[in-house]
Amino acid sequence: MEITTHLYNENGNAWDAFVTSHKDSTNYHQYGWRKVVEKSFGHRTMYLAATNRHNEICGILPFVQMKSWLFGSFLVSLPFFNYGGLLTTEDSAAVMLLSASRKMLSGTGVDHIEFRHLRMCQEVVETKQHKVTMILDLKPTEEGQWSSLDTKVRNQVRKAVKNGLETVTGRLELLDGFYEVFCQNMHDLGTPVYGRNFFRNVLEEFPETTRIISVTHDGRTIASALLTWYKDALEVPWASSLRNFRLLCPNNLLYWEAIRFAIDGGFRTFDFGRSTPGEGTYNFKKQWGVRSVPLYWQYLLREGGGLPEVNTKNPKYRFAIQAWQRLPLMVTNFLGPHIVRCIP
Repeated sequence: MEITTHLYNENGNAWDAFVTSHKDSTNYHQYGWRKVVEKSFGHRTMYLAATNRHNEICGILPFVQMKSWLFGSFLVSLPFFNYGGLLTTEDSAAVMLLSASRKMLSGTGVDHIEFRHLRMCQEVVETKQHKVTMILDLKPTEEGQWSSLDTKVRNQVRKAVKNGLETVTGRLELLDGFYEVFCQNMHDLGTPVYGRNFFRNVLEEFPETTRIISVTHDGRTIASALLTWYKDALEVPWASSLRNFRLLCPNNLLYWEAIRFAIDGGFRTFDFGRSTPGEGTYNFKKQWGVRSVPLYWQYLLREGGGLPEVNTKNPKYRFAIQAWQRLPLMVTNFLGPHIVRCIP
């Protein structure tokens, strides 16, 4: 079957119809995320589509080009999110899309191309498996889920309630509280923060499939999460809490409320998001009874090029992280969005 590839710049209807029909599609294959990235960060996006002789889409590959004096120039499918990469119904479509990618590697002058895959693509040799995503298989009822939890987790949720913590679910009206907690948490971690408009754009582009859940103490937001869902899976890609309130267990109540929300919505899985095995966030998520699903970050490299190490564990960035943590919060909130736009 004759397959051709082209840059897709249409209204997204045909793209999303293909994505919706594909059993392996993820939230971030949806066309709306292209609009979020362009509007929030101003990056150049290149969305490749493969079509058959009937002009029907049989494969897609979304790319975002990122340029930075510190990290270089590269293409990612997709940055800022956990998933992306190739999505095809024909093996020949995958071959053609990868061939087009190799041409882009030289034609755009980028240092490398990164694919964020849930399944290994055998045609791409260079692979890192340093991250996992944490998936909780949901019970049909809240009672069944509660009884399946570890005793320690249940006690921490009860402790949060006894400490007078309350939860609220909403959308844009909760964005300020969410963002305040998010900024403080990122500052403590030494990580530049996304701009508020990024989260606003997510909520506005996907009004029917996003929510914010916040935990409050005496009316103040002390923990908050942005939820997004697709098909039968609900995900928490961004969640934060204030360190000063850790003993009140707000994180435990936050995630339990999000799990309850997912069960009430009829979702089958709850995605805690990606983690590095052995680290603190990994251990926190593990206690909820999740299973670790490997993530395959695969690369096309220029000849002689090595695998990129754009992460906080790279000793190259240790001094920058420590310096960032010492800056006033007001300064990091201003500078952060200008820096993080170039960190995938």
